[in-house]
Amino acid sequence: MPDHTLKLHNTNLTHLPPNVTIPTYNRGKLKTGIVHVGVGGFHRAHQAYYTNQLLENGNNEQWGICGVGLRPSDSHIQQALLQQDYLYTLVTKHANGNVDANIIGSIHGFLLAQDDPMAIINKMSEADTKMVTLTITEGGYNFVPATGEFNDQHPDVIHDLKFPQRPKLVFGYLVAALKIRKEQGIAPFTIVSCDNIQHNGDVMKKMLLSYAKLVDESLAEWIAAEVAFPNSMVDRITPATTPEDHQALIQQANIVDNWPVICEPFHQWIIEDKFCNERPNWEDVGVKFVADVTPYEKLKLRLLNAGHSILAILGSLYGYHTMDECVNNPLFAKFFKQFADNEATPILDPVPGIDVDEYKATLLERFGNVAIKDTLARIRSESSAKFVSFLIPTLQENLANNGEIKLLTFVLAAWCRFHHTMHDQLGKPLDIIDEMLNELHETAKQTPQDPLAMLNITSIFGDLRFNKRFSDEYQSMITALYDEPFVEKHMERLLAL
Repeated sequence: MPDHTLKLHNTNLTHLPPNVTIPTYNRGKLKTGIVHVGVGGFHRAHQAYYTNQLLENGNNEQWGICGVGLRPSDSHIQQALLQQDYLYTLVTKHANGNVDANIIGSIHGFLLAQDDPMAIINKMSEADTKMVTLTITEGGYNFVPATGEFNDQHPDVIHDLKFPQRPKLVFGYLVAALKIRKEQGIAPFTIVSCDNIQHNGDVMKKMLLSYAKLVDESLAEWIAAEVAFPNSMVDRITPATTPEDHQALIQQANIVDNWPVICEPFHQWIIEDKFCNERPNWEDVGVKFVADVTPYEKLKLRLLNAGHSILAILGSLYGYHTMDECVNNPLFAKFFKQFADNEATPILDPVPGIDVDEYKATLLERFGNVAIKDTLARIRSESSAKFVSFLIPTLQENLANNGEIKLLTFVLAAWCRFHHTMHDQLGKPLDIIDEMLNELHETAKQTPQDPLAMLNITSIFGDLRFNKRFSDEYQSMITALYDEPFVEKHMERLLAL
């Protein structure tokens, strides 16, 4: 390591090179107005970034962020941030090769559940905490995908009801803190979901109330009447940080950062303007507050998130490793475009202020940013949960409206092949991360005997097996894929190339 490098922490901020942007506000004056659960790369590239920009405007010290980690694995990010006074570098990579380094200071604390669960409950219950925000992934909401109902039989739910002072799930923490606030006459905090689930605030409200009713019916009634759960749509591509990113930061900015965050230039945040307590003036730094988030979130989930999932599965089978490799192949770009034009766009709602055709073209540019190198392994992780939110609703709506389904059906058949072989089409093993991995693999292995076997997983597919139009199309795709495993052959045929 070169002698001139600087470890990131408060005392070294003024010694960083001039091409690095540093906080100009007094971090020592920050109060925790926001408790955030799930401090991963996306939160730090998005919500914490917006809050940092707001703090730069002055007179907003009440909106510091205290991070919360509910899993033992979150100790890594806690230690990384603790050693550098909770500062980190946000590295923005532009398609033209330019790189921006911005030190973010909006996070000023981090609590880990395994250390002291009551410390988290107490922090949430403090009057200064006006908002709890969440990036807990699609799987963190504990609903049964096929029904949308709360899974009250989950072992962690049973644990949390028995041991309310040391819960495992986010619902236990939220309910415990809201109970204290109710008893002490403190106004409740607003709960803002920032996960990729359509109507994420409504889903969070439904799940939390379901849990609260198991704890205390009267408390559940108070939460339903007093707590706000605004829906929100968040957008910024944030790939996993690599060892190469650490080294590049040392070379380009002389900074030794335990866990920098990499992101694209584009960022967007749209929030339903529905709060039960004070909120930051995020509109001053580009956040859009609207009466109805629905058309915006549907646009993003059905195009960006769906496109990511589609290309990640097909690209992984083909042998690609990054998203830019996929979309810079004209065949994959055309597959995405035809899916977007023929299967996704016809069922979108009008989106105020957004040209959908321009949005789709921008997506291809963003996906193709060669500086980002977003890995397909990251994008395809937990695909069972993502498909339920990003792909299945589009399929169901098109079946109901007699719309196009062939490309999406092919992707689902390819996903079956993906889980059956767990290799790409050239025989290289694929690293697959999914909570349902064993069930997916064992079920997909039955496909040669029963082409519709995968559709028996009702938690994902519901009753789609019994839709004759879809099941016939799916079986045709399965037969073709198992006869000819090279996905590009089928993509060319489906696109009539």
